[in-house]
Amino acid sequence: MKRRNFIKITGVGSASVIATSKINMAIAKDAFETSEIKINPSPKFELSPWLYMQFMEPLGVTDGSVEAAWDHGHDKWREDVVNVTRELAPGMIRWGGILSSYYRWREAVGLRDSRKPMYNIQWEGMETNQIGTSEFVDFCNQVNADPLMTVNFESEGNPNWATTPKGDVRSADAAEAAEWVDYCNNPSNRERIKHGFKEPFNIKTWQIGNETSYGRNRFDLKTAAKKTVEFAKAMKKVDPSIQLIGWGDSGWSKKMIEEAGEYIDFIAFHHMYNPGRNVENSPLRDNKYREDPAATWEILMDGYKPHEEKIKNIRDEVIGTGKPLALTECHYALPGRNRCEVLSSWATGVSYARLMNLHERNGDLLKIATLADFCGTRWQVNAIMIPVPGGKSFMMPVAKIMSLYRHHTGKNYLEVENVPGDLDITASRTGNTVFLHVVNTSRYRTIKTSIDILNMQINSGKAFELKTDPEFEIMRAENDPLLPIERNLNVEELVEFPPASVTAVELNVV
Repeated sequence: MKRRNFIKITGVGSASVIATSKINMAIAKDAFETSEIKINPSPKFELSPWLYMQFMEPLGVTDGSVEAAWDHGHDKWREDVVNVTRELAPGMIRWGGILSSYYRWREAVGLRDSRKPMYNIQWEGMETNQIGTSEFVDFCNQVNADPLMTVNFESEGNPNWATTPKGDVRSADAAEAAEWVDYCNNPSNRERIKHGFKEPFNIKTWQIGNETSYGRNRFDLKTAAKKTVEFAKAMKKVDPSIQLIGWGDSGWSKKMIEEAGEYIDFIAFHHMYNPGRNVENSPLRDNKYREDPAATWEILMDGYKPHEEKIKNIRDEVIGTGKPLALTECHYALPGRNRCEVLSSWATGVSYARLMNLHERNGDLLKIATLADFCGTRWQVNAIMIPVPGGKSFMMPVAKIMSLYRHHTGKNYLEVENVPGDLDITASRTGNTVFLHVVNTSRYRTIKTSIDILNMQINSGKAFELKTDPEFEIMRAENDPLLPIERNLNVEELVEFPPASVTAVELNVV
């Protein structure tokens, strides 16, 4: 079929006007680039809905996360948190993190009046355990996300997590992990039924440990692999249908697969990093980014490069083994108050879109992934910020990206064979709908382009566009300019992608 060019996305909604300076506007006025996007419509591989997962962990005094999301006055999740999470639409939510290394699951089930508070060793403070297994599963059900549990892996061998300063034993063995699986998945589990839940929770994905190769005083690789087999056997004996994630970061993947590959279904790795780490006088620290927006933008647009290298390295370790990858924690880690307020800026949102595209490009092996710590009251690495003591919860820039992609992504990944300069593009397809994720990495230049889907005709299309001043920082739910602008597309005109924008495009093709 003949190629059809289309769309000029015209006009700028009042909620998304780019508040650039007069000089910047003058630069941008005539700075257009015209080229062509070419897409091969043949499916390459299936994209997992778990590429857009979130990660929930009680963080004590460090960040009021899970406790802040709970309405203690009415014994339920805060409605504003539930509503904004539905908009975020994660395909999966993970429970655990470092907390799992000293978490005893039985302390957080049953009647709330009888639950045992716990000292949060890593993040300090006390957790009431009012939010436990049943509450977490209820939240996942309310937002239509699959639950992922992280089990206590004998405190990963760390004596500082195995026992509190007051002598409370926090380490848990394979038998305790298996009992948790039975509690959740066995239709006849008496303990769960006694607690008022006749139907099983059916949690089908579990992670064994959190970050076993990180830091001192933890299991070595040989011990971790041996114990992974022990845990996996015990857990799958209870429910053979569950999927298990084993730790494989820091060069552990090959040995872990050799020793435990028969029993695990995914290899886990994490990546928290500073994209400006090797940049002299990097502005990605404290509030220095506000003093040099241009340098901030330049570093952030290259922020995907260390992540690309990280993924490539672990791909090389697992390729040919049949083991997919699970990136169960990932975000920028920057010095500054609450992990640096630059993470609230739209510039960071555009940067995270590049990472999201990178995840999709590696979707043949990468099946579980995140870019945030989900929710909390302080940390800028959160997807959702919960104002306290009052206020409406809202999505941070990283969540804006993950939500946009989650709502406008096809089932199968497509190869983009030609990309105009300054654009970063991925494509996918479900039936007769082709989806594009387009990131304009230029602060000033608008890109005009035609779109060619090889041997197919475009009948109609829509665009869902996020754009604002790269320096804009999301501080509250009100007056948020980062709401997707929906446009119907004229298939006879060119596409126009504004500077510093992220756009999801949906095309009907024949």
